[in-house]
Amino acid sequence: MRIIPIASGKGGVGKSLVAANLGVALAQAGQRVVVADLDLGASNLHLVLGHLAPQMGIGTFLNNLKLKLTDVIVETEIRGLRFIAGDTEIPGTANLKTAQLKALVTQLIALDQDTDVLILDLGAGSHQSILDFFLLSGQGIVVSAPTVTAVLNAYVFLKNAVFRLMTNSFHRNSKTGKYLEKLRTEGTHKLHIPKILPEIEKIDSVAYEKFKTRLDNLHPRLIMNLVSEPKDADLAAKIRHSCEEYLDLKIEHLGVMYRDVVQDTALASKMPITIYKPKSILSQAIYRIADKILESGEDTFVPNSEQIEESFQEAGLEAESDFENKMDYIGELLHSGTLTQGDLIETVKSQQYEISKLRKEVNFIKKKLSKAIEMGYNPK
Repeated sequence: MRIIPIASGKGGVGKSLVAANLGVALAQAGQRVVVADLDLGASNLHLVLGHLAPQMGIGTFLNNLKLKLTDVIVETEIRGLRFIAGDTEIPGTANLKTAQLKALVTQLIALDQDTDVLILDLGAGSHQSILDFFLLSGQGIVVSAPTVTAVLNAYVFLKNAVFRLMTNSFHRNSKTGKYLEKLRTEGTHKLHIPKILPEIEKIDSVAYEKFKTRLDNLHPRLIMNLVSEPKDADLAAKIRHSCEEYLDLKIEHLGVMYRDVVQDTALASKMPITIYKPKSILSQAIYRIADKILESGEDTFVPNSEQIEESFQEAGLEAESDFENKMDYIGELLHSGTLTQGDLIETVKSQQYEISKLRKEVNFIKKKLSKAIEMGYNPK
């Protein structure tokens, strides 16, 4: 069974949209798929799939561990696709006990008897349990948006994932464990893997080899969602360069997804957009991503540097091609009446609002940089 955790550094970047529609696309490709809503306390996967909130979900299982997770799985009208609803009654993963998390992980892994792909729709942020779910696979997906805060939070999430992997690789009371605890208390902003690894090797060479093997098998994949124009896709390179320089982590680019006003219509119609309008720009991007996942092989597949470079180049070309298609697509929607002039005006207003937010973010960062320079900050 292939496990695909889907995470994000912040909310509102379309994580559940990706999880639900990727599940649809993989099921249509002949895979037996289960999508689990692990965004506890903010569950909305069932809405994206077009279902009313089921009476039983993750919360039902966690509050009665005598049940099996299979007891709360819901069938969908899409052949091969099932899902496990979350539970908005649970205030969040921070309140779950260790026994509950262990039982949940055990039951999720046990689904491999009749499941080809398990998609985990994780909560936003970097809570330890979210990181542990993400690290169940070496091929987790991080969804970001082309804004400064979203890109920064995507990198911070990956940084925390690597640090979590480190702390899980060494016993807390060992010399290495104490060294890492010191780093943690000083702040993970000082985490610089290429500098830390030599220190760990000096302390414990056997433990070092163990962690290095686990790190080498970790290769997260990136999706840039809510793109408006081709240059938005360039922000993915910033995440890549930061991961390689500071985390010694190679990430692969799965592709870009443009904003699509039809998504709101699909949501109102209680249908995944891949079902509502399979030939839309957004649906085609999801199908393309699903194909890449299937082509990549099993969970242990590790791309080399050349394949990673090709993934970023391909994503850039796809962004340009989709933008051209998007312009024609909007014209078709207007002509057919699916998209009214009012919808188009609202879309433009929404984009203007996003531009305004970006300007505020840029001004905020400029002020922080100016203040740092005034205080004599030296990046070296």
